[in-house]
Amino acid sequence: MDTARKLTRSASKPRQTDLKRAVSTTYYAMFNFLARECADLFIGSTGAARKSLPWVQVHRALEHGLAKNGCGQVRALGFPTKIVRFADLFISMQEERHNADYDPWSRYTRTEVIGLIGTVDQTIKDFRSSPRTDRLAFATLVLLRKR
Repeated sequence: MDTARKLTRSASKPRQTDLKRAVSTTYYAMFNFLARECADLFIGSTGAARKSLPWVQVHRALEHGLAKNGCGQVRALGFPTKIVRFADLFISMQEERHNADYDPWSRYTRTEVIGLIGTVDQTIKDFRSSPRTDRLAFATLVLLRKR
């Protein structure tokens, strides 16, 4: 998130490339938060746990498409509001990242990007304050394929 903020302040009038990079970086901050959260919930958040191969394997197991599909199910499954907001924003930010990275005509203002960064920051904080059992259920949904 710090990198995204720096990109919005790169000049008195940031270039579109900087603003687009900030949008993309914000999505990846959210994605990496979720990967770390999944690994912490499944394996543990201690220093020793985070240095273990299983923690790395869970962290690396999160897939963008599967996570997006899982996020699309949370409302129907009755998850609490804070987790629903996180899931909705995850989907939205993934779409914003695609626009920023692949649509040559997409344009952002500094104000829009700063707003996205702030919204992601707050949504992550709210998610963290959710009960562990709800976060674990969400992590299971976005990490594991239904067979």
